[in-house]
This record gives sequence, C-alpha cells and structure tokens, in this order.
Amino acid sequence: MARAPNYDNERRERERLKAAKKEDRLAAKAAKKEQSPFDVNRAEEPE
Repeated sequence: MARAPNYDNERRERERLKAAKKEDRLAAKAAKKEQSPFDVNRAEEPE
C-alpha cells in the first residue's frame, strides 16, 4: 500500500534545505571577502 503524501512536511523540508544552502553560500562569500588582499578599506594610503 502506498503512503499518503505529507505535502506540508515535504515543503518545510525543501525550504529548510534551501535556507541551509543559502546560509552556507553567504558564509563562504564572507570568508572569501575576509581573505581578499585587495580590500579597499584596509589599503594603506600612498605617502
């Protein structure tokens, strides 16, 4: 016998995975920005 679909639970699971993926991408982007040697704000003024 086939199981009854639980649409709400499936949608919540998809949204949770999407949010986790987005958070991972934003964290990676922030980490990459921190490692950038060409940061304009940290550049020293030429004398």
